[in-house]
Amino acid sequence: MSDPSQATWTATQEAIAKAESGHWKNINYVEERVPPYTLPELMRFQDGTPVKTPEQWTRRRQEILELFQDQLYGFSPEPPKDMHFETVDIDASAMDGNATRKLIDIHLGKSPGAPVIHLVIFIPNKRTKPAPAFLLICNRDKNNIDPTRAVKSDFWPAEQLVNRDYAAAAFFNGDVAPDKYDGFTTGIHAYLQKPEERKPNSWGTIAAWAWGASRVMDYFETDPDIDDKKCAVTGHSRGGKTALWCGALDQRWALTISNCSGCSGAALARRHFGESLSVIQNAFKHWFCQNYRAYIDKEEDLPFDQHWLVALVAPRAVYISSADEDLWADPRGEWLALLNAAPAWKLLGRNGLDEGTAMPPLNKPLKGDGMAYHIRTGEHNYKVFDWMAHADFADAEFNRNQDA
Repeated sequence: MSDPSQATWTATQEAIAKAESGHWKNINYVEERVPPYTLPELMRFQDGTPVKTPEQWTRRRQEILELFQDQLYGFSPEPPKDMHFETVDIDASAMDGNATRKLIDIHLGKSPGAPVIHLVIFIPNKRTKPAPAFLLICNRDKNNIDPTRAVKSDFWPAEQLVNRDYAAAAFFNGDVAPDKYDGFTTGIHAYLQKPEERKPNSWGTIAAWAWGASRVMDYFETDPDIDDKKCAVTGHSRGGKTALWCGALDQRWALTISNCSGCSGAALARRHFGESLSVIQNAFKHWFCQNYRAYIDKEEDLPFDQHWLVALVAPRAVYISSADEDLWADPRGEWLALLNAAPAWKLLGRNGLDEGTAMPPLNKPLKGDGMAYHIRTGEHNYKVFDWMAHADFADAEFNRNQDA
């Protein structure tokens, strides 16, 4: 735990000036301008009844989950019964002999128009047991997850993960659904539901990408080289939003990681700092369900805030990370969402983070029991520093119940 008396992170004047000179105007980047706000209570049912036992939390968790489905991300369908996996290629001497590369096609149906997730996995060859795995939901150009490794990107440092005995897996989110508004006439949305059948709470694109990540977990459960009980789902920016929603929905993930996910991801909406609901929904209205538009410029009317989303991961592990220059994503709002989600971990038998814990200084990861956070130097990006800090936490988390 951090000492509350130590220096904590604050945005620099240079970062504030840079953010204020950006494209979007009338956006707050100054902490002193954050208005007073009251967060909705996590440990209280919608009817006001307090949540005091793990059994009550089970019901409360379902209540929260349905609120997010109905009002933000939308309800996702069950996986198709005719989904199947195809091993396209296996190279046992990848990464100079250090890894076995598997290319797996996850066919989301048997019809000709069924989308296909092209999954790439590097499994460390030196392991004698099934490997724990990191899955990256890639929201950037496919070169960032180049299976030939001719292009090596810090965005997915697969070699470093393999060297640490982790399987490195990734898929391109566009395999599931395109990152553009097209009336949901393409991708998995159109394949499973006619556009005219959509409802105000039908799934948006973030929900579709998260659904796709769960289909990867379906595959992991069939692969003897993967320890499916020790898998992390991660993403950056819109991918971080997706990873959080995936980890909230799908309790098979042992670790959920959000990197710079910001508005409608890890950051609290009521702070009115950085990207707003108005900006994000007008720019990316396909990401969410239609019901979410009711809260544009009305953040205080939300029946939840994003600390509730983080709490849905409990008691499994969660790691939220931010970047110093990424004021658009509101690093402090991301930290406060994590801190205010901690009561869920405490109720379920883990220490989480202590109330009043100070936001850590730059480049000093703070690790609690089942919860972790860092803010690093630099811009909105996924860096090797982030990945290695996440792996450090996974090392302890995945081995915490093993005998020394």
